[in-house]
Amino acid sequence: MNLIKDEIMKTTGSVNQQRRFISLGLVLLPTLSFAVTEKPVITMWRGPKCGCCKDWAAYIEKNGFNVKAFDEGNTEMRQKLGMPVQFGSCHTAQINGYVIEGHVPAREIKRLLAEKPKVLGLAVPAMPLGSPGMDGPEYKGKKDPYDVLVISLNGAPSVYQAYR
Repeated sequence: MNLIKDEIMKTTGSVNQQRRFISLGLVLLPTLSFAVTEKPVITMWRGPKCGCCKDWAAYIEKNGFNVKAFDEGNTEMRQKLGMPVQFGSCHTAQINGYVIEGHVPAREIKRLLAEKPKVLGLAVPAMPLGSPGMDGPEYKGKKDPYDVLVISLNGAPSVYQAYR
């Protein structure tokens, strides 16, 4: 009789332990799923009155990122982050150690983050019409061809993606 009682206690203990693990999993599930769906953060430096910078930030947020913006200009930060001045634009951003200069499309940022090349970052020099943030109604549908450049660690550019 004691042998049967001991077996029942082992089985009951095991069931109770399983229930505790399941309960713990249900408690942690919302936390774990929140961590998986958290949007990556892009930190951006821009001029306080720049409308196209704000438009680019809104576009980036619509495409799955959170933007943390600083409105004291970007020239000093561009230099500090090592982006050569010839690739400059009206805003400079950083994400996961990469520098993003100018009106870079979200698609190329996502590609960069997925591929993880050993580079400084991406740049769309100047402010080409039709690029994200430079495509509002005030531009009346005008589009300039432009290239998204990948900037190597030594500052050399190459075309990452052409937009025609």
